[in-house]
Amino acid sequence: MRTRSLVAALACLVFVGLAGDIRADQSRPFPVVAPEQIQWRDRPGFEGVQFASIAGDPSKPGIYVIRVKFSPGHMTRPHFHPEDRHVVVLSGTWYMGEGDTFEPAKTIPVKAGSYAMHPAKAHHYDGAKDEQVILQIIGYGPSGTTLVHPEQGETGSSLTK
Repeated sequence: MRTRSLVAALACLVFVGLAGDIRADQSRPFPVVAPEQIQWRDRPGFEGVQFASIAGDPSKPGIYVIRVKFSPGHMTRPHFHPEDRHVVVLSGTWYMGEGDTFEPAKTIPVKAGSYAMHPAKAHHYDGAKDEQVILQIIGYGPSGTTLVHPEQGETGSSLTK
């Protein structure tokens, strides 16, 4: 399953244009959408984090590609996803931590151009500290986010709270 996910993710990187919640002109042999066409959207419960669908639909079976933008000083609380996720840091330094306890000081910095893989159901938290961060995430849906400690509130919030 992991090999299939990785092959599918790499195929997406090769064949998918950089689109937002829009569809590229499919009459072209290699559809391309400029970064300024990406439509960023807020999602309730994710303060300081915006999302954009690039390809596919994360809520349905199949390959999807999304972008995630973290505002400076915003991180998600411990959570997990049902599927493996392949992450490429497009800009900024992304910070990620493992486990059930939110400890921003123990996160590791992941620089722009880096790749990381979040295994299915692995508990983690992540986000930005001093600068905006943009990620590209590829997975095989259906996707979802489950909080490790839902009683503690929202998924994303400011480090200054």
